[in-house]
Amino acid sequence: MTTQSAAIPAFKPAAGGPALTASLLVTLIAAVTIAGAWFFQLVLEILPCPLCLEQRYAYYLAIPLGALTAFAARSGARRPLLLAGLAIIALATLANAGLGTYHSGVEWGVWKGPTDCTGPVVNLGNAGDLFSKLDTVKVVRCDEVQWRFLGLSLAGYNVLISLLMAAIAAWGFVRTAKR
Repeated sequence: MTTQSAAIPAFKPAAGGPALTASLLVTLIAAVTIAGAWFFQLVLEILPCPLCLEQRYAYYLAIPLGALTAFAARSGARRPLLLAGLAIIALATLANAGLGTYHSGVEWGVWKGPTDCTGPVVNLGNAGDLFSKLDTVKVVRCDEVQWRFLGLSLAGYNVLISLLMAAIAAWGFVRTAKR
């Protein structure tokens, strides 16, 4: 007598288990989040400050590393490789939550932030044109919130999203380690 999962290949459990699930979820969340950040920047013209740009690094790491870890899990890679990928994702997103917390504190005036600002680099031309061109440059400060929803800025949402990704990666790590 055969079980249904043995007789029908579609009912077999997927290879990779929790490592695959966790890495795919993190990759999807990171990709949607960075796409949202680009939407705010390119479509809504809410330009990022230097801290905002630094917070994107964790997403730029999580997307390809999550995809590689998912591929490795699906391909039946050894457990230490999967654990390493999930651990790096968890640590990077946890550190990013810390950076987002710092940025949120700067926005709320809890502590001082960096003194550098961003703005488009333009050719200022001759001295007579200088003042008119300076009026068109938008300087983005880390301590000024450009957008809030339900009381949270984008830095605040970054904290929540980064903590979620860290928790998912940690869950995948623990479950994979127990297998």
